[in-house]
Amino acid sequence: MDKIKTRKPFWKSPYMLVLPALIFYLIFWAGPVFSAVKEVFTSVDGGFSFETIFFLFEDDKFLPALGNTLLFAIVSIVLQFLLALALALFINRNFKGSSFFLFLMMIPMAIPIAAVGIIWDTGLTESGWFNSILSVTGIQWFLDTIGITDGAILWKGATGFKAIMLLVLIDTWTVLPSVMIIILAGLQNLNKEYSEAALVFGATRFQTVKHIIVPIIKPTIITALLLRIISGVQVWLIAVMVFDFDTVPFLVERIVYYNKFFYTDEYFKLSVAYSIFVMMLVMTIATIFLSANKKAERGRT
Repeated sequence: MDKIKTRKPFWKSPYMLVLPALIFYLIFWAGPVFSAVKEVFTSVDGGFSFETIFFLFEDDKFLPALGNTLLFAIVSIVLQFLLALALALFINRNFKGSSFFLFLMMIPMAIPIAAVGIIWDTGLTESGWFNSILSVTGIQWFLDTIGITDGAILWKGATGFKAIMLLVLIDTWTVLPSVMIIILAGLQNLNKEYSEAALVFGATRFQTVKHIIVPIIKPTIITALLLRIISGVQVWLIAVMVFDFDTVPFLVERIVYYNKFFYTDEYFKLSVAYSIFVMMLVMTIATIFLSANKKAERGRT
């Protein structure tokens, strides 16, 4: 005779394990987000209104901030992934001195982002340490000789695309170690026999990396890229510390700018609207990224 199955009480079910996380999520994320959404759709008089949404899209800095944010995120993600993968493959070979090289690479990761901003803010002035290095090493003389520059480079005078690329390089110097260490962790769990077998059967090192190593450590790569996408969209502090507010607008920079320098209810609501837009943008990009990855996986099977 079959035993009668009895339902376990809720406090003994697996759901109890996720209940604390769910409560934390509702209190410290869902609650503030709901309040922010309510604030955006509430007029100064207290009634329901779309005036803050219209104010957001009519802001003359909205489209430049959106364009700069997306450009920064895309370029930095591609550049940082390629460099991080190359460095992780290099360090994973366990050559003599690889541990010391890894230690040197990790130094920027230990520097707070505010300190990074100060370092580069002082270094990129006309008489800063960066131009001094170019002068001492003779690079500045070479650049002047071939006509690329005419005297010390005015880095902080960069605007538009040049300013974005400069910020990408600074950000890459800062976060490259974190991306590299995630990929390196995936490589160290990889069975080396796979790559060795590919080399024995005539594959080149590039083919081995492309068709053997990268597909195996793909979950690790996806994690690293997803984290960088989120961080790339949220960039603002380095841009402010190097170029100041309102020079190279970013979405999160607009949030801080309107909240810091404007004290009216309209601009407070505008900063909240920017916050909601950034949240939706991050969620949309992450969803598209994961969906595209799933479709690519299905196409291979």
